[in-house]
Amino acid sequence: MVEEQNKTDEVSIMVSIVEDDAPARGLLADWLHRTPGFRCTSRYGSGEAALAALPAEKPAVVLMDINLPGMSGIECVRRLKPLLPGTQFVMLTVYEDAEHIFNALAVGASGYLLKRVSRGELLAALQDVHAGGSPMSSNIARKVVQSFLRPALQSSEAVELSPREREVLELLARGYLYKEIAESLQISGPTVNTYIRRIYEKLHVRSRSQAVAKFTHVPGATDAATARIITEKRGF
Repeated sequence: MVEEQNKTDEVSIMVSIVEDDAPARGLLADWLHRTPGFRCTSRYGSGEAALAALPAEKPAVVLMDINLPGMSGIECVRRLKPLLPGTQFVMLTVYEDAEHIFNALAVGASGYLLKRVSRGELLAALQDVHAGGSPMSSNIARKVVQSFLRPALQSSEAVELSPREREVLELLARGYLYKEIAESLQISGPTVNTYIRRIYEKLHVRSRSQAVAKFTHVPGATDAATARIITEKRGF
């Protein structure tokens, strides 16, 4: 639902909240309302509601939970980012595993915070992302840095993926579901499974997150691989 604007003429960072827990949603909105320089423009309890309303609202920043009823926060960001290229999406979640982190960054999130973040840390993160930064909770940032410490594939170990396997890997890195990959490439579900199995074998990985983490090292990768996204946003 859309919130009433603060009675102020000063320039504020317009923030929308997508969080299914009503008390948490209210607390976040209260933090914003009581802080000069911020304005909570709206808050939604589901990804579907946010997807329907935010393209017209065009907030500067969206605080997005991941574990939402129905559509996940990651899927919501994947759909909203092309419609709101100027909006910064910051994940606010309890998940701190590599798969959720890299999938969120791969679909367009600019920051990743854990829900135990303090009020001051959250507000500083919102200012940071609005200024062009990519705020992350400290242990999340450590996991991102550790992903860069893996040795790059040597030329003698170059992975040879077919053009179709590269297409599947690129969509996988964007956060597409297997069914969506099949629809996008106009192939069957079992065929998608076959391509993904081959990709995993060639990259020597066992999960989507590991494949995404290695995506930047695949010769000829053409889209926003997770590590490259982080490099551009954090200046590593």
